Amino acid sequence: MPPRIPTSSGSSSQALLLNQFSELVISPRLSASSSHHNGLITATAISTFQTHNNSQRQRSSLSKRQFSTTQPRQRLTRQRKQFWQWLETAGAAMRDVTKPMNYVQSPGSRDSTEDARDMPFPSNPEFRSQSVLSDEAREIIWKSVVEEGQPIKVVSARYSVDMRRVAAVLRMKAIEKRWKAEGKPLAIPYAKAVQKMLPITQLGQVPHEPINDVHVHGYTMQQVFYPTSESREFTRGAAAKAFGQHIIPVDKKIRIPELIDLEKQLAAGVDRNVVEEGFTKAALKSEQRLKEREANRVRKLEGAKTKVDTGRFEFRIENVNVEELVGRDGRSREAVGWRYGVPFNDRKKGMVKIPTKVE
Repeated sequence: MPPRIPTSSGSSSQALLLNQFSELVISPRLSASSSHHNGLITATAISTFQTHNNSQRQRSSLSKRQFSTTQPRQRLTRQRKQFWQWLETAGAAMRDVTKPMNYVQSPGSRDSTEDARDMPFPSNPEFRSQSVLSDEAREIIWKSVVEEGQPIKVVSARYSVDMRRVAAVLRMKAIEKRWKAEGKPLAIPYAKAVQKMLPITQLGQVPHEPINDVHVHGYTMQQVFYPTSESREFTRGAAAKAFGQHIIPVDKKIRIPELIDLEKQLAAGVDRNVVEEGFTKAALKSEQRLKEREANRVRKLEGAKTKVDTGRFEFRIENVNVEELVGRDGRSREAVGWRYGVPFNDRKKGMVKIPTKVE
């Protein structure tokens, strides 16, 4: 006889009662003399079986109620109620996706205030959206420099756009026009969607950004008592030398130093057309000198290399002085990989960490 699969206690007791009931009712070995006695036993067995079966059903129903899969009733929490109220009142304006700079405003601010127009995050009032140039502004910059041949400094000063941004606009417009000529698709819908989220600057209306920001050197942040005579003319150049011989004066550090001469001539009463013409010529000469300097630097680098063309590859060989490249101690800032982190010797064992001499 094959082994039986073990079952639980409830199922085993139920099977035992079923076996007893089948033996009492269906067994052909029962005699006629004991039929009355067997009938009593049979009735008792049936009632016991029904009672046990009902109890098992009640237990199963209770267990099913405890592990019910019925979804709980959705309760409207306070936060959700406030959210729906906001959507019906102040948040109704957020449904208009065509409105530019449609930012979520804080409860205490209004849409008409200038303070909150460029503030996309109400909880962070220090973050402000920076203005971007419109498509028309970028096209004007491209035509002024490429087609009309105006110097970048002149365009930057005329439209109050930083020289680096003007150069970036020229590079991007060149790529855009090349892609159009090649038939490549442009992400114009994406650009329009981004422009709706940010303030747009139209050239000639308001200045886009400062163009003569000067980097503040750490040496100029200290207080210096420099004795000098009262009859001496103390200029910005003299102030720079007082902080350090290597400090460059502001007149030479700004990106467009020709603007200083322009303002001086205008203050002296010179005609504005004459002053602007002289400013254009000075800016053009400055750019030509910069181009020649860059060309000489590239020519010098290329002249120091020996090129060997094998037909399939071109080998470029260059003599390198290790001491000039990485320094005497191998920790020069001009070394390869210095910017990725050079470990200091402070935590190394056996290193002398106290000064051994006074210089």
